[in-house]
Amino acid sequence: MSSSLKNLSDFSHTTIPNGGDFKFAIVVAEWNAEITGKLYKGAFDTLIKHGVKEQNILSYPVPGSYELTAAADIVLSNNATIDAVICLGCVIQGETRHFDFICNAVANGLANVGLKHNKTIVFGVLTTDNQEQALARAGGKHGNKGDEAAITALKMAHLSANLPK
Repeated sequence: MSSSLKNLSDFSHTTIPNGGDFKFAIVVAEWNAEITGKLYKGAFDTLIKHGVKEQNILSYPVPGSYELTAAADIVLSNNATIDAVICLGCVIQGETRHFDFICNAVANGLANVGLKHNKTIVFGVLTTDNQEQALARAGGKHGNKGDEAAITALKMAHLSANLPK
């Protein structure tokens, strides 16, 4: 799907469940703070807008995107009442292959944490070529990936809660 022609945070085509019964953790990287702060605000505000009580949103800053995996695992190991963990970060391509290693490690690590704990881990990590692309996806012309991550968490928590046991 090309993002060049649309705002990816348009949810007018879908039903979004009320989050009043759910508890979420938001783990946010401090690296690229101008971007990740906007992602965090988008996620937090979207959860509140859809009925999540402020006291049911636990926030955990970590140094960078690489640390999101360990933090998500620590959060779920210490708090079984969390319905989903939203992981927010931003990795911008540089001159070396460091970008590739970080992006792959974070994506695979977060997937493994979700499987380990049988909980939703939302990948709200921007992987962009430059700062301009990141800003466009952190409240700019392409919406806010933080909003998208929060909607994903709400939908997945609702799915999990409504499956037969």
